[in-house]
Amino acid sequence: MTVTLITGANKGIGYETARQLIARGHDVYLGARHAGRGEKAAAELGARFVQLDVTDDASVASALGTIAAAEGRLDVLVNNAGILADGVVDGPAALRAFDTNAVGIVRVTEAALPLLRESEDPRVVNVSSSLGSFAIVNDPERPESGMSLMLYSASKAAATMITVQYAKTHPTIRFNAVEPGATATDFTAAYGIGRPAAESARFVARFATLGADGPTGTYQDEDGSLPW
Repeated sequence: MTVTLITGANKGIGYETARQLIARGHDVYLGARHAGRGEKAAAELGARFVQLDVTDDASVASALGTIAAAEGRLDVLVNNAGILADGVVDGPAALRAFDTNAVGIVRVTEAALPLLRESEDPRVVNVSSSLGSFAIVNDPERPESGMSLMLYSASKAAATMITVQYAKTHPTIRFNAVEPGATATDFTAAYGIGRPAAESARFVARFATLGADGPTGTYQDEDGSLPW
């Protein structure tokens, strides 16, 4: 059985990705910062809950330690946890956005690497955004060009570069950054946009279930590679 960890999975895209991967036979560890919400979501899905705050080293170490003790390996890591950071723009807000959306990927991935190396077919999927593409946010034909989300965009650009660099430094593990599409979640409620989370989760799940000949070091949405 494929052992999978998904961060920020108590709701939205993470929750629906967990549901779809469980349906495909994955043994999913549902990571969530809030224990009550995470336990409830895991019980609904038939997943295993681990308390995991991507901004806290001790929390991350404990979660990966639980998986190590129970499984001895990790086949798939989905770094999904993130924040929109659409409020005030100042130093503390910037630190929080980057700590969650970019540094959080590093924190969890570094803790997971020893377990990923024990897998015969390790995969890491980092949920990024087209709002982190310089080309797209400067293209007047794209709706992203009219959205001003400075800290989210900048931190997602960092998340994509982190993905590419991990792919270069760990060639035996496939790393890909994905744009799941505009999704109706807590993030987008104020904008009144987005499709159901289950539809976007299908694209994330596709990369979580790539075969051994799948790509690595890419930045993609459903239409293919995204420009930088």
